[in-house]
Amino acid sequence: MAFSRISKLDPPSRGIFRKAAVMLGSLLTSLFLLHCLADRHSTTSPSPVKDSPSRLFEDLRSQRTKRLVYEWTAGSDLTDYGATRRSSRVGADERAGQALEVSEESLILPPPDLVASRKVSPRFAGKLSPLGEGSKKLPQALIIGVKKGGTRALLEFLRVHPDIRAVGAEPHFFDRNYENGLEWYRELMPKTLEGQITMEKTPSYFVTREAPARISAMSRDTKLIVVVRDPVTRAISDYTQTLSKKPDIPSFESLTFKNRTTGLIDTSWSAIQIGIYAKHLDNWLQYFPMGQILFVSGERLISDPAGELGRVQDFLGLKRIITDKHFYFNQTKGFPCLKKAEGSSKPHCLGKTKGRTHPNINPEVVQRLRDFYRPFNMKFYQMTGRFFGWDD
Repeated sequence: MAFSRISKLDPPSRGIFRKAAVMLGSLLTSLFLLHCLADRHSTTSPSPVKDSPSRLFEDLRSQRTKRLVYEWTAGSDLTDYGATRRSSRVGADERAGQALEVSEESLILPPPDLVASRKVSPRFAGKLSPLGEGSKKLPQALIIGVKKGGTRALLEFLRVHPDIRAVGAEPHFFDRNYENGLEWYRELMPKTLEGQITMEKTPSYFVTREAPARISAMSRDTKLIVVVRDPVTRAISDYTQTLSKKPDIPSFESLTFKNRTTGLIDTSWSAIQIGIYAKHLDNWLQYFPMGQILFVSGERLISDPAGELGRVQDFLGLKRIITDKHFYFNQTKGFPCLKKAEGSSKPHCLGKTKGRTHPNINPEVVQRLRDFYRPFNMKFYQMTGRFFGWDD
């Protein structure tokens, strides 16, 4: 009888054991999952202030960071310090997206083997920790003139240098937008890293009477660059540009003279007035010493771009990285072009608005203008200590 009672209890005992086993298995699984989550959190969460995931992803979203990540990881050719052969922006975005999958350490600094093999620009090595570092600064150097002198060419050439960051468009801050304030101006600037120079160019500054005082108020240490060109050729180029926009304007000859019979030059016409360089320079020397102003020859910028760029790099305190090997001469346009522009692997020439064919001007008018400019040119040569050869 006792044996039969025990036998009747056996099935319930096995059921309870199975339930207990299932519960124990579930508990162990839960504990394992919690352990995995805790371990993952501890290995992927940097300090909450400096390198939080949200900060890292926010930085990666910026176009500049994407470009830097691409430059770190791309196997691209470099010519000296930074004429990098880069792919399209789409390619850079794709690489930046892939970079999210790599370790945080490899994002903070480029791997040493990439630097050693020159697959990453040496200027980035040790400078980019943490990602997204850099700030907008007021420019330390300005290209202040002159219109139709070659300022766009100079800026494009200088942007090849890895230690120069420049605004592409002309801000016109010190002549047209000064009331917007310095913070507005600063926001127009690109971000720069330690050791890089912020630049902009607005050619009308040189002939704006208020510009020297305003720039001096921003910083007395600002370095100023002026591209000058034969004032007669410059005036004709200025007129050619206006003519392309307004075909119905009067002839060059009629605008040049107040009185054609007497040969009196109309100095109120901006195309003529800009070329009186000595007069404008007098205004700048009231606020800046001559040592802070560099005059670049527009003619030599065409015939010897590397030579003039060497002078500019010395003036800015930069290593001479831009050399002859960065240029080739375009016979069609009649001026030098870059073999590789900033951010591109392709040759780059200035646009179709540069190098326009000048209209034929009466030789007598040209000679009268040369006679008019000669005394101003001589004074300018004396002031700058450089002979530009416009009166040969």
